[in-house]
Amino acid sequence: MRTPRSTLSGRDLLAALAVVVIWGSNFIAMKFVLHDFTAFQMGAARYVAAVLPLVFFMRRPALPWPWLLAYGLFQGLGQFGFLFSALAVGMTAGLASVLMQTQVFFTAILSYALLGEKPGPALRVGLVLAALAIVCFAMNFIASDAHSTGVVTVWGFVLSLCGASMWAASNMVVRKLQATGLRYDATAFLVWSSLVPILPFVLLSWLLDAPATRWRWLQAGPAAWASVAFLGWVATIAAYSLWTGLLKRHRANRVAPFSLGVPVVGISAGMLLLGEQVSPWQWAGIALVGAALLCVLLGERFLPQERG
Repeated sequence: MRTPRSTLSGRDLLAALAVVVIWGSNFIAMKFVLHDFTAFQMGAARYVAAVLPLVFFMRRPALPWPWLLAYGLFQGLGQFGFLFSALAVGMTAGLASVLMQTQVFFTAILSYALLGEKPGPALRVGLVLAALAIVCFAMNFIASDAHSTGVVTVWGFVLSLCGASMWAASNMVVRKLQATGLRYDATAFLVWSSLVPILPFVLLSWLLDAPATRWRWLQAGPAAWASVAFLGWVATIAAYSLWTGLLKRHRANRVAPFSLGVPVVGISAGMLLLGEQVSPWQWAGIALVGAALLCVLLGERFLPQERG
């Protein structure tokens, strides 16, 4: 079994940066899609786009089906089922991009509990800074001051956290799979696991969506379909292939903190494209997120390293 590396190469850093930009902007695409789709319809459409046409050209990874099913359920139905529902019932794109990054905390907990991966000094300091950032964003949510735009509900807040926990669970699937020593192509893994959530999303839409909304997607405009394509091909296949590749080569608690840059992109995109305003609390949170990311990236050069 290949031991995960602790130092990221320049290519890995570029891959992480690309993921941050894609995932930060994909919250805006979700908002566009929700104009014409329900949350469950968006989930089904996202994964249909993710598998077509690549599933016809890529061989299924030589892995037992339970690995594909577990990842598809946690990352597809779990993470995005909860996130799309949160955006539908009351969550802004900017705050969603922040709350999803609590997956760092869930990942660290699961990494320690399931894999015995203890966070180093730099990561611990970064997590403290990230926790303070989340507090700042939460204060803005609790205060509900005049600078905030959009409606954020308690259910939207809770469902976003549930989505973050499912993201962490999918990280664990990748790390546990890596521990088996089985070799597989990350993109093929993403394409074939994307088949898993399609039918569950369709069934949930049929059972839970109001009858009047079941065929609303047929009237969707070009912007909605372009957003679906972005969510499927870029935010799912391209970005998650890069992310899965990073998790294959590095410890989960070393890769997960890079997602702390996603809220910076998400909030900036929300301001520019959706007119979302940023309050002083949110600016404080953005600064702390940046500090946390710098700590994780550069802290190992300055903080004493633990032995063992």
